[in-house]
Amino acid sequence: MDTKSVNGVLYAAMLQGGAASLKNKVKEVNDLNVFPIPDGDTGDNMLMTMEAGVAALTEKTHSAGEAARLAAKGMLLGARGNSGVILSRIFAGIARGLEGVDEANVGAFHKAMECGVKESYSAVSVPVEGTILTVYRDAVRYAGARLHDGSTPETYFEDLHYELCRSLERTPELLDVLKEAGVVDSGGAGFIYIAEGMARALSGEITEPTESAARKNVDLNAFTEDSILDFGYCTEFLLRLQRAKVDVERFDVEPLAEWLNRMGDSVVCFKEGSVVKVHVHTDRPGDVFNYVQQYGEFLTVKVENMTLQHNEAHGGESFRARFEKPRRPFGIVSVAAGKGIREAFRSLGCDEVVDGGQSMNPSAEELISAFEKLHADVIFVFPNNSNIIMTARQAAEIYKECDVRVVPSKTIGEGYAAISMLDTEIGDTDAILASLEEIIAGVVTGTVSRAVRNTEMDGVRVNKDDYIGFVGDTIYIDSPDREAAALGLAEKMNARRCDIMLVCCGADVPAEESQRMQSALSKAYPRTEVIMIDGGQPVYDYIIILE
Repeated sequence: MDTKSVNGVLYAAMLQGGAASLKNKVKEVNDLNVFPIPDGDTGDNMLMTMEAGVAALTEKTHSAGEAARLAAKGMLLGARGNSGVILSRIFAGIARGLEGVDEANVGAFHKAMECGVKESYSAVSVPVEGTILTVYRDAVRYAGARLHDGSTPETYFEDLHYELCRSLERTPELLDVLKEAGVVDSGGAGFIYIAEGMARALSGEITEPTESAARKNVDLNAFTEDSILDFGYCTEFLLRLQRAKVDVERFDVEPLAEWLNRMGDSVVCFKEGSVVKVHVHTDRPGDVFNYVQQYGEFLTVKVENMTLQHNEAHGGESFRARFEKPRRPFGIVSVAAGKGIREAFRSLGCDEVVDGGQSMNPSAEELISAFEKLHADVIFVFPNNSNIIMTARQAAEIYKECDVRVVPSKTIGEGYAAISMLDTEIGDTDAILASLEEIIAGVVTGTVSRAVRNTEMDGVRVNKDDYIGFVGDTIYIDSPDREAAALGLAEKMNARRCDIMLVCCGADVPAEESQRMQSALSKAYPRTEVIMIDGGQPVYDYIIILE
């Protein structure tokens, strides 16, 4: 089935397929929800949220925007649990993105999915990375970067699903509680099953739900007269704002969210029309109810003892998303150090980012392992360090499953610029490689790092523990002040000649310094767009890239 666009009827079918797919796997999702995340059964909560959205679509509508609006409203009222509430905000964002749209082509649908990212993050008082938020955001970015003239909703969902699975596997790296429990994020896993059902609906398939296992009754003896309330209460409610109590239209939920964060954690608080949805873990739900009643009256209320939930937690079987990666003509592997830089490379469309860089060069085996994860006819490898190029070439020579081409990028700046301008539509591998090498030749990368000894090079006297600014092997600046070294290096690099300056801040650079640096560079080079990235890289305090 070659789908060109999504209308209301198809969108409704996609939601039905997503709900049915999740229902078939709800136990697997529940089994991931183990201590220390005692927030009920994630799979059940997400399923009830999805089913509430499907139930709201009582009448067929051709308009994608109208179908999305009705489903989002149903999910708002039916959302349960932290993951269910976040899921409802994802689909609320999609509905906002589809507002007024009768039929959405793949580009319009992707923009709506981006609205889902924004809406879900804004609804959570303190967003936690390594959850469904991260998994959904990563996948939307990846699928969006893969769009081209021949893209369809079906190919979009192939890319979306591919990155959903990869991002889910990374969640234990971002959240220690997942690593300790030996599982991946349950909400992210649930969304994968939803996406699978939506994709099948796009292809004309119907997912038939199986009978879910009945939820066990609560064992009241699990909390006795001598028990201690370790985890508090999962507290949720819908509050209808009352004109007799507040100015409904101007009511701001931010002060309420701040108060809730003082009362507990895992706060989700947002306003939809005159209804405020709240989710909070607190030891004193009664205080919460008494406080919020000054604004309105309750539509629904749910309070659950999370100690009981914890005592009934499932065994936490290992989860591995089973999926077949789509075969593609080209794939990208790059090497980078620093969480922010790795994330930036992924957002550009890198299929695999191998951890490594200066003083931490990856082995040929690690690179080959990255190649094996791709189903591509041709793989472009960006070493991004002169000490890694030879290893990359050796790995390419060993790996025989496809054509591996090493792009001789010697710096993070060269790799970033080349990947951002990579055009695989040319089709010819040799021509693509030549164009990448031409792009690299036009990039200048400067770095600031701390000197480990006294020396004199290139006419610059270097003092131990000072900050030096250099390009390649040439030192231009020595200063006891890190910010002064970075500003001086930018001047030596003739930054005013460039339209764009990308600055990656290292792991030891605080946010306040980064803000000062952006302000100073923007003032010094008013015609240059200064983009700051919290790179988190070791060794280099600043990496300055001029394109």
